[in-house]
Amino acid sequence: MADIGLKVSNQHKHISKPVEVESRFSTREKAKIVDASKKFESMLTSMMLKSMTKTNKGMFGSEDSFGGSFMDTFFEMHMADYMSQNSSLGVANQIYKKITGEELDNTFKIKNVARTVNNSELRVKNTESATAIKPSNSTLNRVEKYDPIIEKASQTYGIDKNIIKSVIFTESAGKNDAMSNKKAKGLMQLIDSTAKDMGVTNSWDPEQNILGGTKYLSKMLEKYDGDMKLSLAAYNAGPGNVDKYNGIPPFEETQNYVKRVLSYYNYLES
Repeated sequence: MADIGLKVSNQHKHISKPVEVESRFSTREKAKIVDASKKFESMLTSMMLKSMTKTNKGMFGSEDSFGGSFMDTFFEMHMADYMSQNSSLGVANQIYKKITGEELDNTFKIKNVARTVNNSELRVKNTESATAIKPSNSTLNRVEKYDPIIEKASQTYGIDKNIIKSVIFTESAGKNDAMSNKKAKGLMQLIDSTAKDMGVTNSWDPEQNILGGTKYLSKMLEKYDGDMKLSLAAYNAGPGNVDKYNGIPPFEETQNYVKRVLSYYNYLES
């Protein structure tokens, strides 16, 4: 997939016509409109930042390097999120106003909107607040060859395949031979004790690794009643830390991890 160059000369061009509102929207309907408006502005902002950095092949090094890809994505994610949340473009507000006839109240928050994953009974909540960020082309190409295994894991454990991909993007950038300084191995970065508990005998085997990582994520989703943010935090920092702090632990690594996975997920869903 090629990067999309973006040039914006009139940010309100495509939303200039007023929309006639025949009836008042419910709170839930407004929540969905806010969510969609924010996501659109974040996506637009992300595309602008991607276009700005494309000419020099990344601000922090080649996109083929794991470090450069991570730092570019980290920068774009936080800049897009900051700009969107502070309404510096005003696009989300314009969309919301044209649909509802009201100003977008920045204190209006969307909480615990559940969604069904792959028609299973498992419900995934709290995926709505992250910016959509595109992985590097090299990462997308590396992960694409594992699509059949990811589809199998998705069907086996009832987890959206795009969530699985997003974890792989974040954990290893699609590199099967990746190993962390904590000895986490492979595509979904399994430590030996977790791998053993999930029935994985060889963490370097892509199929075992993906199935084992997805199985562990499904257990975290069951433990935290489908709350994706808490489940991802537990995947990264361990459920003991999530329970200890009664939420996402105050670790910068874990907080950035959750945002990054959900940012990739929102890109794949867009």
